[in-house]
Amino acid sequence: MAAGQEKITDSDQSQTNGTRCGFVALIGAPNAGKSTLLNQLVGAKVAIVTHKVQTTRTRVTGIGLEGDTQLVFIDTPGIFAPKRRLDRAMVSAAWKGSEDAETTVLVVDAKKRVDEDIKRILTGLKDAGRKVVLAINKIDTVKREKLLGLAQELNGTRLFSEIFMISALSGDGVPDLKAYLAGLAPEGPWMYPEDQISDITMRLLAAEITREKVYLRLHEELPYAITVETENWEDRPDGSVRIEQVIHVERDSQKGIVIGKGGKMLKLLGQLAREEMNENFDRKVHLFLHVRVTERWADDKTVYKDMGLDFVD
Repeated sequence: MAAGQEKITDSDQSQTNGTRCGFVALIGAPNAGKSTLLNQLVGAKVAIVTHKVQTTRTRVTGIGLEGDTQLVFIDTPGIFAPKRRLDRAMVSAAWKGSEDAETTVLVVDAKKRVDEDIKRILTGLKDAGRKVVLAINKIDTVKREKLLGLAQELNGTRLFSEIFMISALSGDGVPDLKAYLAGLAPEGPWMYPEDQISDITMRLLAAEITREKVYLRLHEELPYAITVETENWEDRPDGSVRIEQVIHVERDSQKGIVIGKGGKMLKLLGQLAREEMNENFDRKVHLFLHVRVTERWADDKTVYKDMGLDFVD
């Protein structure tokens, strides 16, 4: 049973009459807008969003309601040609997320052509023999002619049961997509309490929030070779929480970038992350950030376990 999941007993059965519950995987190439779409579908921020590709590393589960239907959304890492161990683990997690769901939504960036990444995903879906819902995202960024051409080309694959034109950023078209997905969900009891919006642990969410701030502030200076680890979480008697985190980098030069002159950048990152944690956790957060050079963190099995990824050879 997933973290945070509550078993529904026989005494609760009367409450499940007429309810539905469906699992939906969101897949796509890097930077297609899956995490932004997940946040829209859930109605709250459960996944980090940056303009850098491949920022989603883990399988993030978001939980949304549509009438009497509970939809459990699995936001997966972008699918691309993997080169490193971390890449392979991320792509493996994405395909596994699709396998575990009853419905798969392929999110495609309207600005892009059917490139090699998209072709690779289409081939994988065809080999799996499954019907997929297509969501063409960022429709407000392209002309109608290009949009219709892309839809026609993808529809020619005969892989899709339905096609939706959406803007995950503005929410345009998302209610129609959500309603359609709810209609596909099988009858059954809800898997999570009504007020739960994610099954991601608080420790991991805290690490993801800080990682997002690092990417947003240092996207031009830093590569993807950083990760954030929540080393200590201490609930205090006054209701606040003390969180200690380590930002792992691979080189001393990267450590200097994260810390900044006189420690100013690290202080700013801590402030931004703490403000969002205060709001997300609805409690006062005391956040302490440290930067550590860990040259081969991407080969550490414990890091993969913390991120919910399989250690892939």
